Amino acid sequence: MIALVFVASFSANAQIETPQPSPFAKVEQKVGLTDMTLEYSRPNMRGRAIFGELVPFGKLWRTGANKNTIISFSDDVMIGGTEVKAGSYAIFTTPNKKSWEVVFYADTENWGAPGKWDDSKVAAKVTVDVVTMPMQMETFTMLFDDLSNDSAILGILWESSYVGIKIGVPTSKKVEAGIAKIMAGPGAADYYAAARYNLESNGNMKQAVEWIDMAIKMTKDEPKFWYLRQQSLIHAKAGNKRKAIKAAKASLAGAKEAKNADYVKMNTDSLKEWGAL
Repeated sequence: MIALVFVASFSANAQIETPQPSPFAKVEQKVGLTDMTLEYSRPNMRGRAIFGELVPFGKLWRTGANKNTIISFSDDVMIGGTEVKAGSYAIFTTPNKKSWEVVFYADTENWGAPGKWDDSKVAAKVTVDVVTMPMQMETFTMLFDDLSNDSAILGILWESSYVGIKIGVPTSKKVEAGIAKIMAGPGAADYYAAARYNLESNGNMKQAVEWIDMAIKMTKDEPKFWYLRQQSLIHAKAGNKRKAIKAAKASLAGAKEAKNADYVKMNTDSLKEWGAL
């Protein structure tokens, strides 16, 4: 009986790990300032004819093996003149002898081609020429090549075929936005964060007062009640109760309008503590 229990337990828990026939691969690449990640499985030729045989011409292909091949972008990118939003996409292809149709599809949770194709999920579609390579690629390969600050080529290689899809990235736009922000100086959120840090770390309160007052000044058309809350606490700690009370009352009004019970209570408690209620 003991032996039977041991054998049954071993059979239930033992898992033999063996190599996958189409190993998983993950490629991460920085293009300009944009992060791209490619996840796919890599079948081998194993003496088989691939395009036009194992992978028929004119039919939708999962582009690899196993689960969908997935590409992810940290920023919006341009593919074939179409803007593709930041996110993850399955890559489907329709190989032909002289050209391929490549589709970036918003639903990545398929095992192979979708059971029901949905054109509304097509983020971009491009047709690219096939280049015949002077050698054969035994293992299905995808890579990022021809890297520049503004683009990369997503290459697909197998057997003696190569296709490349150009992907543009918004490097210039991001750099220009960064330069403009730096040249314009700190924003209200920067002053607020610095002032709050000084308050919470018992730092320079004179500097904290200057920073929080600057944050409020920069948002004077629509001051945030949580900014005003910090302003009241900073002025109170700096010894200016009059300004603390004024800021707390403004924060209380904003919190009531926003129906934020936590800030209503905190401001009410402070105003009572400071003798204003």
